Amino acid sequence: MKFLSHFIFSFFSNFITLLIAGNFISGFEISDNLANLAVAAAIFMLINTYLKPLVKMILSPLVILTIGLFTLVINAGMLRLLDILSENVTIRGTESLIYGTLLIAGVNFLLHFSAKHLFKTA
Repeated sequence: MKFLSHFIFSFFSNFITLLIAGNFISGFEISDNLANLAVAAAIFMLINTYLKPLVKMILSPLVILTIGLFTLVINAGMLRLLDILSENVTIRGTESLIYGTLLIAGVNFLLHFSAKHLFKTA
């Protein structure tokens, strides 16, 4: 049950962050249809759930050497992979990719931090 709730929370957190990034970052475009946004969020959730831990494990020496800052590069790579795999997401330029990565990392951090404290008290 915990695995399923983590999957659902991850999906909605990615849905919200992609919606925010699409509305506030120029060059970061997401299809206006909510169904297409849901598909993009599902693809991003699967990338982050299955591929990102493998990439972090392989590149862990770089993450350790940079005191965790290389994680932002890995996150940018996962976002670029979403751009490649999903026709509903278009990221134009490196600047949009960097801003999108920072925004998505920040919003996901806040959502996961607040959910951890919310579920701890319940």
